[in-house]
Amino acid sequence: MKIDENLLNNCINDIIGRKYVFSTVLRVETGNGSFTWEGSRGEMNQNSKYFIASVTKLYVTAMVMSLIEEQKLCLDDKITKYLPSNYVENIHILKGVDYSNEITINHLVSNTSGLPDYFNHSAFYSLLQGNDDSWNIERTISNIKKIKPNFTPGKKGKVAYSDTNYQLLEKIIEIVTGKKINKVFEQYIFDKLGLTNSYVYQNISDNEPVAFYYKTKKL
Repeated sequence: MKIDENLLNNCINDIIGRKYVFSTVLRVETGNGSFTWEGSRGEMNQNSKYFIASVTKLYVTAMVMSLIEEQKLCLDDKITKYLPSNYVENIHILKGVDYSNEITINHLVSNTSGLPDYFNHSAFYSLLQGNDDSWNIERTISNIKKIKPNFTPGKKGKVAYSDTNYQLLEKIIEIVTGKKINKVFEQYIFDKLGLTNSYVYQNISDNEPVAFYYKTKKL
């Protein structure tokens, strides 16, 4: 089988020519490793580090499933079992009714908790203004307690994508394992899969990853 490299180059040129696309890397290889092709355009090359953004949620979900397999938690567990009371208290009050104690790990994983997304409010607007602030769990919780929830936890037919859910899951993982999330990812995911260039971004002076964009604005 012959691979048309002109076709691959045309594909990657087409990708980088699209609106709001500033970087791209494409790798194609045969199953037996007899052919490998890599191409890049824009601000990235094949060895560039980049933020995986919400793909991180898949890593967190994989960790939740691993801890379930180790019988260290269950999907039906209430988050009150793991999180400090000051975290959960008044986190979900809708129409005067407090549903905070009804939220489960399953609600967080499936985005059916009804909790608002902190990033779509103050955090996002702050970032657009050039303020690349740290949003730890305490700041997130304080913020969302001021925002109206979307619906009651587990309401049939209701789903709302929320970064808040996964920040709470990260904290639960840290509490259950007794380790920070970067060490958890290293032990359970990075080391096992040989992801030698993957890491949890923590150092604000680390300028290696390529820039994020919002539409045409570099953040």
